[in-house]
Amino acid sequence: MSKRVIVAGGAGFIGRHVCMALLERGCSVISLDNLYTGSMHNVEAFIDHPDFEMHNHDIVTPYHGNADVIYNLACPASPRHYQRKPTTTLRTAVFGTYNMLELARRTGATMLQASTSEIYGDPLEHPQTESYHGNVNPIGIRACYDEGKRCAETFMFTYAQEFAQAIKVVRIFNTYGPYMQIDDGRVVSNFIVQALRGDPITIYGNGMQTRSFCYVDDLVEGMLRFVDTTSAHVTGPINLGNPTEFTIRELAELVIGLTGSRSRITYEPLPSDDPKVRQPDIARARALLGWEPQVELEAGLEKTIAYFDMILSSEQVAQGV
Repeated sequence: MSKRVIVAGGAGFIGRHVCMALLERGCSVISLDNLYTGSMHNVEAFIDHPDFEMHNHDIVTPYHGNADVIYNLACPASPRHYQRKPTTTLRTAVFGTYNMLELARRTGATMLQASTSEIYGDPLEHPQTESYHGNVNPIGIRACYDEGKRCAETFMFTYAQEFAQAIKVVRIFNTYGPYMQIDDGRVVSNFIVQALRGDPITIYGNGMQTRSFCYVDDLVEGMLRFVDTTSAHVTGPINLGNPTEFTIRELAELVIGLTGSRSRITYEPLPSDDPKVRQPDIARARALLGWEPQVELEAGLEKTIAYFDMILSSEQVAQGV
C-alpha cells in the first residue's frame, strides 16, 4: 500500500519538486498551500493525477486528515516576501509547525521540518556545522523568519522528547532551480531574470559575500533519503546544501556568461543583518544519508535559465510583444 503524504507548502518552489518526487514513488500526496508565495502553475503538471490532492489551506489553522508522513515546507522563504508580512511569516513558522506536529501526533505520522541555514544568522563559525548555535539578531528585519524557524526547531525537538514524536529536521541552504518565482527576490532568480531582460544586475554590498548554491533535485533527494531513514535516533538537524562556496560577484558573472547578456553589474547598500558568508558542513549528511550534491552550479544554472527563458517568452507572447 502506498504511503499517504501531506506536503504543507506543496505549491511552493521546493514543495512542487517534493510532490513530484513522491508521486513518482507511488505515494498518495495531499498538498496544503494558501498560495501566498506558492502558485497553481507549480502543480499544474500533476493537478489531475489520481493520487494528488490540492487543498487551499493555511496551516496556521489546524488541518484534519490522515498521513503516514508530513513534510512541513510552508513558510515564506525569501526576504522580499517574509519582510512584507513579518507577522504572517512568524505565525506560519511557529503556529503552523505546532499544528502540523499536532496532526503528526494524532495520526502517528513521521514529520520532516524544513528548517533553514538562516538559523545560523550572520555566522561567526565557517563553514556552519549543525552544532553551531548561530548569531541571530532577534529584533532585526530578518528575525521573523530566522527566529521563527529557530522556534519551529524547538517545537520539533520538544515534541520528540515529550511525546516520542518521530521527527526529521533539515536545515536547507540556498537552493535554486526551475519553478522559482520570477519576483521572489532570491539572488539566483533575480540575476537570471535581470540578465535575460538585459536589465542591470543588482548586487547588494560589494559582492564579496559568499553563498553555496544547491540544485533543487539534489536537495529533494536528500530530504527523501532522510525520511526513508527509519531509525528514531536519526532526527537531525542535518544540513542539506552544496558545500562549494561562491561570491555573489562570481555568481553574477557566471549568469551573465551563460545567458550571453549585455547586462552590467550595479551595486546597492547591503541590507541589515545580511549574512557575509554561508557554507554548509555536510559531513553529517554524508555519514547518515550517504548524500552529497551531484549537480555543479553551471549545469544547474543552465537548466534554471532555460526555465526562466521559457516563462519570460510565454509572458511576452501573452502580452503581444
